[in-house]
Amino acid sequence: MIDSPRKALIIADVQNDFCPGGALGVPRGDEIIPRLNELIKEFLNRGDIVIKSRDWHPPDTNHFATYGGTWPVHCVRNTHGAEFHPDLLSDPRIIVVSKGLGDGDNYSAFDRTNLTMLLRNETIGEIWVGGLATDYCVKDTVLDGLKAGFKVVALIDAMRAVDLTPGDGDQAIEAMRQAGAHIC
Repeated sequence: MIDSPRKALIIADVQNDFCPGGALGVPRGDEIIPRLNELIKEFLNRGDIVIKSRDWHPPDTNHFATYGGTWPVHCVRNTHGAEFHPDLLSDPRIIVVSKGLGDGDNYSAFDRTNLTMLLRNETIGEIWVGGLATDYCVKDTVLDGLKAGFKVVALIDAMRAVDLTPGDGDQAIEAMRQAGAHIC
């Protein structure tokens, strides 16, 4: 584990297409925004780091069902669906990490990004993770954060699951707990 008191808040993919009414809307996904906004303010006021990850897909990736993948077209870069939900706080101090830039699923905010290096350069020892969706991007970000040596807090009141199969969200929370994340 990285021994540092500094913390970072990672908000996974709270984008229009993942919120109710979006191309791949997570049920009640927008309900987590007030809690995330409280955390954003708290972290920024302390001088800690806040990171928003986002899917930033090209229009023709094999991540999409039309090209052999699993999911409907969503979060295509430079579209309304790829924008962060308008109610999620914005601040120039917030760092944006884009993922899913090519082919492949890239659920984790660590997948093919510079996130590990960024956190280490900021001497971060602990990351707090919330967002959408519990059973995909949140879970994979939590697990990759643990693998990278960070202490990880998974924010159960600041995430929602897709639950493609009923119970997927609960299984994801248990997988995070079993891997060593603190479920808060």
